Amino acid sequence: MRLLGAHMSIAGGVDKAIDRGKLIGCNVIQIFVKNNNQWFGKPLPEEEIKSFIDKRKETGILVFGHTGYLINLASVNPDNREKSVRSMMEELEKSEALKLPFIVLHPGSHGGQGEEKGIKRVAQSLDQLLKDTAGYKVKIALETTAGQGTGLGCKFGHFRQWFELVSSPERLGICVDTCHIYAAGYDIKTNDGYKNTWSEFKAMVGFDNLLAFHLNDSKKGLNCRVDRHEHIGQGTLGEKAFKRLLNDNNFDHLPMVLETPKDPEMKLDRMNLALLRRLLG
Repeated sequence: MRLLGAHMSIAGGVDKAIDRGKLIGCNVIQIFVKNNNQWFGKPLPEEEIKSFIDKRKETGILVFGHTGYLINLASVNPDNREKSVRSMMEELEKSEALKLPFIVLHPGSHGGQGEEKGIKRVAQSLDQLLKDTAGYKVKIALETTAGQGTGLGCKFGHFRQWFELVSSPERLGICVDTCHIYAAGYDIKTNDGYKNTWSEFKAMVGFDNLLAFHLNDSKKGLNCRVDRHEHIGQGTLGEKAFKRLLNDNNFDHLPMVLETPKDPEMKLDRMNLALLRRLLG
């Protein structure tokens, strides 16, 4: 069965995210392990961790994490970068406690100093984090980005460099966001563009390093470098692009989650999931 789901809120406790995912028929969900707009959070209560692990086993739902939005491992500001590393360390500790297989991370922004310097700063920060968490099972899944501003991760070559530069590449992986790669210039909408995109990805980093997908349509067009998510089939990518991806045997074992606009009753998540299931097969 294809692993399909959505990002779920942890309001009321991380274990409540599993309840929400089960309610709308997810068999995979993504969560924040703390407030995504704060550098640091309170420790997770032991009873909450136990409830989370128990519910995950009972439901069979796969859960992985996503880091907060303040983290920038490529920051040119030494204080900000140091705080980013500490914040990421906390995210890894919480993810390990929750027994998450990986946590998704936006690589960061080089702040105008250029891709080469930014890529090296990210690699140095990752190296420090991986050394400080030696023995941990949780991986870091670097997310593809739209290339907005000075953001890194908009080219598959960036990921190749990170895998080459870190001392523990086996603890790294990649999460591909469909909106982001399309906005970054990878044409997954046309037949030839789709084939060329995955041929380049395979050559640069290999399918073995791909851990998950974010399924998002894009409000803006190809190579716009603007990160704006849209409901499936309602953006510039359209339904056919997602049908092709969903039925690609190269990825039939990988979790795919929505990060499309939400509403409190999760009606929009239900709508998007229903469409994805219709496109599957």
